[in-house]
Amino acid sequence: MLRTIILGSCVSVQGLLVRQLENGHVVIRVGERMYEGQPVVASASVPQHS
Repeated sequence: MLRTIILGSCVSVQGLLVRQLENGHVVIRVGERMYEGQPVVASASVPQHS
């Protein structure tokens, strides 16, 4: 499953989910590299009125 994580205030990375950690972070794999960070939470879309 693809997941997106935040590594810094302006850096996000998307890759394959490896595991979830007890502290709320997740580990993802991009190629041979592993990254740990805060998962991006999907927000509900708000319908636009015209």
